[in-house]
Amino acid sequence: MVMPTISRTCRRYIRRTIVGLGVLAVFFLATFAMPVPGWRTGRLPLPPLSFTAQRSHTPPARRVWIDTDAACGFERRTDPDDCFAILLLATIPEVEIVGISTSFGNAPLPQTDRITRELVAVLQASGFRAPPVHRGSAEALREDGGRDGAPALGALRAALSQGPLTVLALGPLTNVAAALSGRPELQVRVAPLVAVMGRRPGHLFHPAEGSGKGILLGHGPVFRDFNLAMDSRAAAIVVGMELATTLIPYDAARSVLITEGDLDRLAISGEAPAWVAKRARAWLDYWRRDVGLPGFYPFDLLAAAYIVDPGLFRCAEVHAWVGKDPKSFIPFWNPMALLVGQERDPIHDAQAMGSLLYCPEVGPELGPNLHRWLEHRSWDR
Repeated sequence: MVMPTISRTCRRYIRRTIVGLGVLAVFFLATFAMPVPGWRTGRLPLPPLSFTAQRSHTPPARRVWIDTDAACGFERRTDPDDCFAILLLATIPEVEIVGISTSFGNAPLPQTDRITRELVAVLQASGFRAPPVHRGSAEALREDGGRDGAPALGALRAALSQGPLTVLALGPLTNVAAALSGRPELQVRVAPLVAVMGRRPGHLFHPAEGSGKGILLGHGPVFRDFNLAMDSRAAAIVVGMELATTLIPYDAARSVLITEGDLDRLAISGEAPAWVAKRARAWLDYWRRDVGLPGFYPFDLLAAAYIVDPGLFRCAEVHAWVGKDPKSFIPFWNPMALLVGQERDPIHDAQAMGSLLYCPEVGPELGPNLHRWLEHRSWDR
């Protein structure tokens, strides 16, 4: 059978269609070169937050439990921030790390558990007190409420039963939710929960906007609220508990960069700092090449700094809820989020609501203090 040839008119139509689609594609890509600080960096016309006086904040308990998904050095795109946070708190004499629980998140649980234990072993070899490490959750909470029997859950409950405890959550809140569900006598001993997550409605985590030279014509990647995204169900459970909670969000870290020079100074400061610095090199390379900034934001490190000196942060008492973002601009994609605000407008379709402390800004002293620490000097407190 002879196939009919395509007519000249039909070929012309196909060519014009292809050219038109190409022009639309170029126009679409060109929009990425247009800085739009409103929605890309979260500077929406939202009511400003009213920050509270620092003296009204309850200082964190010096007994600290660290819940971590540490994966420093696992892959090029796995951040070393958990390891920086653990390293910092281990070197502060006034802080007693009574235990560390591991979780899935930045990497699968076998990797995060192994890496955490390796760091603790290096700390011990360097002369620091080595806290016990407990294996935690390997996956997010299930819809049926089922939970695994991870050793970390009983260990965290036992630590809380002995007195007030600051719980530093550097990954998803799976272990915290599982350990504290149905245990109100332990929930009141959390003093406080310090978690790395949360945002204002409409905010995107876009580190390179306006200054980067990375992918997408200089805009670099857009990050998720990763710890929340890994287990939004656990976050909803924890918010519903009304624990004393402080959120250290993405915004707080935007004023601090860890650069190659900082890693170089760490590398000559001792065995444990050198171990962390070595495993941060690939992450720094990712930020320089793909994000387009000369350093990286140390998100989890700032949460540890809050425990050392909360006076370095500007915090607001806010309403928090886990639900869909009413200001999301991305069609057909609006995952669950942990949102905060001081407005008293009705909130629809929230899985959980509560009140907590939200610390999106830092004082000018934080950066110098962090860098003095990286140079192996004492904190100014």
